[in-house]
Amino acid sequence: MAGNILLVDDDEAIRTVVAHALRRAGHRVRTAGSVAEFDRELRQGVPDVLLTDVVLPDGDGIEIAMRLAREAPDLPVIVLSARNTLTTAVRANEAGAYDYLPKPFDLETLTKTIAAALERRGAALPLQIDDEDRNLPLIGRSPAMQEVYRVIARVVSNDLTVLVSGESGTGKELVARAIHDLGQRRAAPFVAINMAAIPRELIEAELFGHERGAFTGAAQRTAGRFEQAAGGTLFLDEIGDMPIEAQTRLLRVLQSGEFTTVGGVRTIRADVRIVAATNRELQQAVANGQFREDLFYRLNVVPIALPALRERRSDIAVLARHFLERAADSGLPRKTLDKEAVDLLEQHDWPGNVRQLENLMRRLAALSRDDRISASELVTMLGHSSTSLFPDPDVALDAAVRAFVERLARNEPAALDDGTLYDRLIAEVERPLIEAMLARHGGNQLRAARAIGLNRNTLRKRLDALGIDPAIRPHARELR
Repeated sequence: MAGNILLVDDDEAIRTVVAHALRRAGHRVRTAGSVAEFDRELRQGVPDVLLTDVVLPDGDGIEIAMRLAREAPDLPVIVLSARNTLTTAVRANEAGAYDYLPKPFDLETLTKTIAAALERRGAALPLQIDDEDRNLPLIGRSPAMQEVYRVIARVVSNDLTVLVSGESGTGKELVARAIHDLGQRRAAPFVAINMAAIPRELIEAELFGHERGAFTGAAQRTAGRFEQAAGGTLFLDEIGDMPIEAQTRLLRVLQSGEFTTVGGVRTIRADVRIVAATNRELQQAVANGQFREDLFYRLNVVPIALPALRERRSDIAVLARHFLERAADSGLPRKTLDKEAVDLLEQHDWPGNVRQLENLMRRLAALSRDDRISASELVTMLGHSSTSLFPDPDVALDAAVRAFVERLARNEPAALDDGTLYDRLIAEVERPLIEAMLARHGGNQLRAARAIGLNRNTLRKRLDALGIDPAIRPHARELR
């Protein structure tokens, strides 16, 4: 379906390339480089689709979208922006934008989005958010996070159930809080419950409350989390660890929208939005009979998959600096990172994800003696046995050796001249090398010894000397 497209962008190169691609796709294209030029083009006729950048030399593209949402509510607006933050995505949806594409975008994706917009004019609904510039908890401009932002922006205007999946420490509760804080229930409570932290026999009472005398120790009526979150959002963390019997009752509540307290008879309306989270593969748990299939589909209405930190390495530096700033705001000394330190952070695999990075930055802010954090301090903090710290031998190992020498020069300057430097460096490398080979060969000492170039007895002696448990399997997944 061909259409009349108006493209507003202050970058002449982008206007030229995009206009050429769209004309080849059969569209009629007009362009503007500013708000003033957009106004002139608009007087020549309302387009079928508007493409607009956010930052323009004389105004804001999202303000253009908001104006058109009032004047031409059925006009699809596609926002293009290099400011790829959650705030931008949410503002675009708030303005009534049909879609939001972060720069750099793929031209094929753009043409498909325009085609869909032409077929479904007026499909997007504006979000109801008063504060356009709130301090959101999610940070990162990587492509993986852009998709997360886009989904969040689309669900905050409704009450659809959301299932957030991801490894521990990726920020699943932050996503739930963002959905709540930006949504129509933001004035009501946000209540969280961790299913893995509640004893099996108490989960139903925690969720639904109990009456006095319902069980031993129930001295008075107590409201459950559903009642506490009335009108707001209930966050069910680690939903995959919920006992199967409690799953059955939760399913009934989600189906009927009503529940009774433990020991009660009065029906209570469940006026909450549900956001659940898990670090488990729930579909596998369903296949194993550990999780109800019907409950899974009730929860998985809008899935949001959070990437692990190692899958969004381009966000690590900005996250680290953000956490150092936040540590300073809380009263800890203000610190910065040198370039080699940033390089090491970006090369680490972060098994604990964003939570691990935040804890490390707070620890460095508190314990580092210098205002500028060096690579050697990171090596010390992260531990010498972390083989995942050096995935790139051309960059990371070189930096680690320099950091080792720097640490000795600062803490033990005499060691640089006493003839022990070679042996000390080999000792630093030996432990992670042996652990890595044991992991690679499943703990088989004979195969690990052959791979390293030692005989088995020598390897055993080194295991004893270094205190390495030969049964461990460190970082096995990283070495495949």
